[in-house]
Amino acid sequence: MEPTRYAAIVLAGGRGTRLGGVHKPALTVGGRTLLDRVLGAAAAASPLIVVGPPQPVPERAIVTREEPAGGGPVAALAAGLAELGELEGTPSLVAVLAADLPFLTPATVDALRQACVDGVDGAVLVDADGRDQYLAGVWRVAALERALAEFGDPAGGAMRRLVSGLTVSPVALPATSPAPWFDCDDPQDLERAKGWA
Repeated sequence: MEPTRYAAIVLAGGRGTRLGGVHKPALTVGGRTLLDRVLGAAAAASPLIVVGPPQPVPERAIVTREEPAGGGPVAALAAGLAELGELEGTPSLVAVLAADLPFLTPATVDALRQACVDGVDGAVLVDADGRDQYLAGVWRVAALERALAEFGDPAGGAMRRLVSGLTVSPVALPATSPAPWFDCDDPQDLERAKGWA
């Protein structure tokens, strides 16, 4: 069976306040930027949309900006979906991924895509503590658009609240180290990631 096509929206803005205000997606782990590592995990996606300031991306990627700049994940998702809506022949599924997941892999994204079956609106990674990772998921585009239409002003909004009314399939993967949901929020996280890489 031919794999279902999917788009990807990578959220690559944010203020990086816990990292001293640096542009977090540009930080390197294992000789590659965090953004480049996440884009590699979503390499099979088409189209590939990056939401954030101008930054190096593959030639085929589309870069757009959330409104207001630094407006948070829901604002960034809204900008990415608006860009997706301008394109013709786009897939019904979209991976929504944070740009600070250095150990996300194509296999993990594929597992999420496969879990986004009929009857569910999305599939998200579940970490070792049982927490849903809403910025490591694959969603039905139509479901996200409906949720955004009912949400109001997306600036400063939380993904958890946006998708609270959606049917979400949790995806718990076998324990690995480093874990695909590991994110780089602070200098300690970044150093751990560099050690693992």
